[in-house]
Amino acid sequence: MSPILVTGFGPFPGCPENPSAALARAVGQRLRRAPGGAARVLVLRTAYGAIPDALLPALAEAPAVLMLGVATRARRIRVEIRARNRASRLYPDASGRAAGRALLDPAAPAGRNGAATAQALAGLRRHGLDARLSNDAGRYLCNASYFAALGTGLPALFVHIPPVPRTRRPRRPGVGAAALPRQAAALADIARLLARRARPARAGV
Repeated sequence: MSPILVTGFGPFPGCPENPSAALARAVGQRLRRAPGGAARVLVLRTAYGAIPDALLPALAEAPAVLMLGVATRARRIRVEIRARNRASRLYPDASGRAAGRALLDPAAPAGRNGAATAQALAGLRRHGLDARLSNDAGRYLCNASYFAALGTGLPALFVHIPPVPRTRRPRRPGVGAAALPRQAAALADIARLLARRARPARAGV
């Protein structure tokens, strides 16, 4: 089987250190340590140009993809049920570019649903993480990349994590830098779940 793809994002305006990058690398390490495990980790520039330049070529070689991002106002981990065909022209990306139009793809449907969302939520909670389902992945790069990934037909899922709190003792379980190993363990299980849902042709069967 080709390596499952795990993605995170680099910094963007208002978020000079994006925790999703470190978490994506930690998930990849866990997947590789398992017997027969393999993973490719891709930390994307938080720029619209990264979707055609880096994400889509990587998806062409992957059986499935687990996508991670940070939601700066979130207090819990969010499993994104769907990506919407929409973008905001108000918020520029890390390169200074804003979305050129309100629709990501005028020829595409209004929304696309992610894979194994209920199972992913249950898995996060089994690891003691404070998580919920979300029906709104925003109008920024997280939603745009998720929409593009789902358009390939691959099993894809996007999980938003909260920002690392400034206090040493976060009020919610499984949040903050100290929770990284637990988050990585739970997300590695979810990545394996997505890989099992891959089409036989993609999985090399």
